[in-house]
Amino acid sequence: MTRIKCCGMTRVEDALLAAHLGADAIGLVFTARSKRQVTIERAREIVAALPPLVSTVALFMDDEASLVRQVLEEVRPDLLQFHGSEKDAWCVQFGRPFMKAIAMGEGAAALPRLRDYPHAAGLLLDGHGYGEAGGSGKAFDWSLLPAGLAQPVMLAGGLSPENVADAVRAIRPWAVDVASGVESAPGIKDPDKLAAFIHAVRATDAA
Repeated sequence: MTRIKCCGMTRVEDALLAAHLGADAIGLVFTARSKRQVTIERAREIVAALPPLVSTVALFMDDEASLVRQVLEEVRPDLLQFHGSEKDAWCVQFGRPFMKAIAMGEGAAALPRLRDYPHAAGLLLDGHGYGEAGGSGKAFDWSLLPAGLAQPVMLAGGLSPENVADAVRAIRPWAVDVASGVESAPGIKDPDKLAAFIHAVRATDAA
């Protein structure tokens, strides 16, 4: 079954809706470089409201280690996600499972970076260019992905209710990640789009 992560949550009601619709994980963005940045106080409210068995993921992009530690202490996310130029050894220092985002917008030039994070629990493949922030809604050429990657792959970048079924059929990723594709504005989720996205993934799995 394809796991579903809904990222860029800024409101309790959106996170609860995603959970009740069947999302497996909620993403909370803490980097100031994002239009979906959430405060620690709001993140705590969202985490406290979630039902059991819904994972929380804290996203950073070239942020200070002190911020990561503060979020770990005060929000207690289940998983860390690093979206910048962080090296494997830097990500490991927190002693927590982490996903590493790989910017696939450069095409084939990005492929060597898929081997640079042996300690990552998984790789998140996004459509933005190297050094750019995620959540841009850009897709990338899925045919570039090599077979036999050692780590689970979470597919992101330009996914929407209209194309996520094609993505799941083509790639068979461990998980899909959506932010802008189910929004009415940055950080504000559209209930109809969110429901349609999750339904499309579940229906494709069932088929």
